[in-house]
Amino acid sequence: MKHLASLLVIGAAISVTMHSKDLSLPPLSIARQGYFFAGGRYSTVNDRQVMSGQLYVEFQIPARQTRAWPIVMIHGGGQSGTNFTGTPDGREGWAQYFLRDGYAVYVVDQPGRGRAAYEPHQYGGATQPDVENVQKRFVAPERFNLWPQARLHTQWPGTGAAGDPVFDQFYASQLPSIQDFTLQQTLNRDAILALLEKIGPAIVLTHSQSGAFGWPVADAKPELVKAIVAVEPNGPPFFNTDNIASPEWFRDAATPARPWGITAAPLAYSPAAKNASDLAIVRQEKSDAPDLARCWMQKSPAHQLPNLQKMPILIVTAEASYHAPYDHCTVKFLEQAGVHSTWVKLADIGIHGNGHMMMLEKNNAEIADVMRQWLVKSLPAAAGKTRR
Repeated sequence: MKHLASLLVIGAAISVTMHSKDLSLPPLSIARQGYFFAGGRYSTVNDRQVMSGQLYVEFQIPARQTRAWPIVMIHGGGQSGTNFTGTPDGREGWAQYFLRDGYAVYVVDQPGRGRAAYEPHQYGGATQPDVENVQKRFVAPERFNLWPQARLHTQWPGTGAAGDPVFDQFYASQLPSIQDFTLQQTLNRDAILALLEKIGPAIVLTHSQSGAFGWPVADAKPELVKAIVAVEPNGPPFFNTDNIASPEWFRDAATPARPWGITAAPLAYSPAAKNASDLAIVRQEKSDAPDLARCWMQKSPAHQLPNLQKMPILIVTAEASYHAPYDHCTVKFLEQAGVHSTWVKLADIGIHGNGHMMMLEKNNAEIADVMRQWLVKSLPAAAGKTRR
């Protein structure tokens, strides 16, 4: 009977996935697709030669490539490139959306994640997926109310509980992550730069954890980054914000997770900051609104980030996400450093109910269209060639 019950659960998951597909969409028209690895180096561990630092890249080139620059999609913590190649209830993802719009699309698995093998001697310990944390932060924050906006969440395509077929599909995709946050950033920075050196200039789309990778990539090689689309980028500046229940809501972590402001790895500030401690910081005495966290900012005069001033930047924040209380701090920090971004709060443009995993939620195509419209305005629309 237990075996039969398991088969019924699996069958239900397959049924939901298949029946959720949007059959109205025409077939994809793809000129070329494939995969490769970028970055990585050999080293010797216990008399054995190993490779580490490489990321996996899956690409699709549309038959009619009408956009000049490809999009590189970089997933967040605990995730893989599957965040962009579909949804747990069987709909198309952002990769297909932008492919249909004439973009070449490159979707990665970070070093040590998914199809880029984990090398424990080089990467150290890993943070394991956790069912309760996934429910609290990603799929059902409205049940836990750990931040003021959590109650507004409505867009997850399922109950958001273990045993629901959609949740089970999503949780099955969760993966261990390298614990060392600085190491994550340096490995990904170098591997993404190697990818851009191979394919040429591109739009870099980051989500959550990988937001802290996009900044150092653009800082190191601004000529290779045509635009940054930062979907709820890792933040807020300097200190993590711990979510606790009402009435306090927010509490700063004891030590800075991002001592360089928006990264744990160094950035090229002007005047130059040799050490992160060269950035003098101060916390807001009062938050901008009762439902927002207080921001850590640089003391005036602020060090500038000249390389990040060289490309258009879009920051996207969902209404009900745990980022809703503090993404404004990232926007304010960048502005103080001379980096002028476009900040879209989805609720302000009539898109309601989304959480942090908006690329998987019921209205994911509507959110992708917001990004598409911004890219059309910010970058030339002429056709171009992508190197492989």
